[in-house]
Amino acid sequence: MDWITDPQAWIALVTLTAVEIVLGIDNIVFISIMAGRLPAARRERARLIGLGLAMLIRIALLFSLVWLMRLTAPLLTLLWLEVSGRDLILFGGGLFLLAKSTTEIHDNLEGPSKPAGRATATFVGVLAQILFMDVIFSLDSVITAIGLVQELPVMVLAIVLAVLFMLFASRAISGFVERHPTVKMLALSFLLMIGIALIADGLGLHIPRGYIYFAMAFSLMVEMLNLKIRKRRASPIVLRKGARAD
Repeated sequence: MDWITDPQAWIALVTLTAVEIVLGIDNIVFISIMAGRLPAARRERARLIGLGLAMLIRIALLFSLVWLMRLTAPLLTLLWLEVSGRDLILFGGGLFLLAKSTTEIHDNLEGPSKPAGRATATFVGVLAQILFMDVIFSLDSVITAIGLVQELPVMVLAIVLAVLFMLFASRAISGFVERHPTVKMLALSFLLMIGIALIADGLGLHIPRGYIYFAMAFSLMVEMLNLKIRKRRASPIVLRKGARAD
């Protein structure tokens, strides 16, 4: 407990919490999209369980440092590429995210392939997909935590604080995404980019997440301006007193 009186540990806690929140953005977006496939009465429960599982998985990985280090050790060599267990998990997760976001984009553009497409999404099925992606997103999150901080209690506390923040933010984000189809399409495109980045990581080609987050933030800012313009155009025009309407 010596870290409590160490100012450097508190600085590390604040820094790591901020980093974990940023790294959790893709997790929030995925959970929001998947929970949106459920009936409105069950979305909140799926969202809360999904984020709760994300926190538990991250903490479990932190307490499994020996296993995690083995996961990053090379399993086999393909030509010039050393493949580890982590690479295989990231590659598989990237393929899954790529397929899922492409399917969701197609359903939003062309309509579900089945007449009752939305009704076929079960609570357990959605939760299983959220759990799978929680594991994928947690790997990068935990490895980043290990690289930034040495004290395990600081890592655990930072992850708990980040997930609590995500719990409060995710409801607003989910509602906003569901209300605005163009924002939902933007979020799906974001997941598409994350899927490509995960596949690249699995192949040993690291794409800095900062580039992806900056592109997403810039696109979101442009979309906010578009939403404001569309709202202004949709609002009734108030004629000035004495003006004649044609």
